Amino acid sequence: MNAAPAGVAGAAGAAGALPLGVLPAGSRAPRPGRTAGSAAGRAYTAGRRLVGEARRRVGVAASPWVVDACLAGGLFALLSAVLRGPMIHHTAVLVPAHLALVVPLAWRRQAPLVVFGCVAGAAFVQWLADVRTPADAALLLALYTVAATRDRGRMLAAFAVLEAGILLATLRWSLHVRPTAMFVSLSAMAVAATVIGANVRGRRERMTFLEDRAVRLERERDQRAQLAVAGERARIAREMHDIVTHNLSVMVALADGAVFAQDASPERAGAAMRQVGVTGRQAITDMRRFLGVLRADEPDALRHPMPGIAQLGALTEQVRAAGLPTRLEIAGEPAAVGGAAQLTVFRLVQEALTNTLKHAPPGARAEVRLSCRPDAVSLTVTDDGAGVVGGDPSGALGHGLPGMRERAAAYGGRLAAGPQPGGGWRVAAELDLTTVEVP
Repeated sequence: MNAAPAGVAGAAGAAGALPLGVLPAGSRAPRPGRTAGSAAGRAYTAGRRLVGEARRRVGVAASPWVVDACLAGGLFALLSAVLRGPMIHHTAVLVPAHLALVVPLAWRRQAPLVVFGCVAGAAFVQWLADVRTPADAALLLALYTVAATRDRGRMLAAFAVLEAGILLATLRWSLHVRPTAMFVSLSAMAVAATVIGANVRGRRERMTFLEDRAVRLERERDQRAQLAVAGERARIAREMHDIVTHNLSVMVALADGAVFAQDASPERAGAAMRQVGVTGRQAITDMRRFLGVLRADEPDALRHPMPGIAQLGALTEQVRAAGLPTRLEIAGEPAAVGGAAQLTVFRLVQEALTNTLKHAPPGARAEVRLSCRPDAVSLTVTDDGAGVVGGDPSGALGHGLPGMRERAAAYGGRLAAGPQPGGGWRVAAELDLTTVEVP
């Protein structure tokens, strides 16, 4: 804690070189002088590039201790060169002081507070022994390291210790030689070291925060992508189930009817087989229409609109041809219902009639009632059959009823399916049209 002119000059020189000499290896501290197009910025960039290349070649980039040891050795060598001048007669006293002040800097990043304490203690002993040396610049390096690596409280404590040392040095060595200027200049160096270190710490913390945020955003993006894939798979599974199951059920019923009628009524058998062909072609059309959403090489599918309430009549006719008498009743204005909601209504009716066609006994009849209102659509599909779907009223073993519930839930509605008290099966659903449609 020397305030002599020689000490001030040495401290000023060390403080001027502080940003380049004490930056932690690999840190991303603010780079002074890097203004666009400035000569200082270009020189700084070139210097950093050369230093980085040298570190890579020597292999010390991954060892901050080696860098700090080289820094301490270089500073000690510089101070030893100073001793060859007018201070040559004080070598026996100054060399131990230099060692005590400089050597701890080799561990400044491993234990910043301990190193600062050691350097401050050595400087205090030097003050007691009335020894003057420019090696007091090591205090600035130690203070910078504390500010760059520790929290604000420890930084302020270290700064207060150094300020107290500056005051003691000023009172002892410069009390009669411009003490105010000496105290202000040394305090300015301490403030500069503290501010630069705090800026480095803040920059490092911001970079860490941004990196963590980027990792979180990437993780959230992957999770959203996985959820989107899962949702799309569920949608594809529902559509494939509705298209394939319904059309295959109708075709099986028609084929069975044709087999039974081929001897007694060849005309009815032929009509049934023709209807099989119509149903199969309709299934192909529906499949191509659906694949048109997934593939770009299905131009024919784009000419076929997605089914809606207007196609319920053709659906019931198809079911009638398969042997299930079906009555359709539509109330209200279907044109006020959006396209996605109409597709949901069509799929619900299709799945309900398919279940009836598959599981109802011969002679059963079905009825579809649809009520269209500006804010909701109510749907009821009933039959007078056995009232059991595949032996599992809950539908837990299949995909039909769960898929229907998912479709209704997409519109904030609920679907109820179960046997009726008087026999038969009933499916009821209500869609809320005030929700935002998801095509």
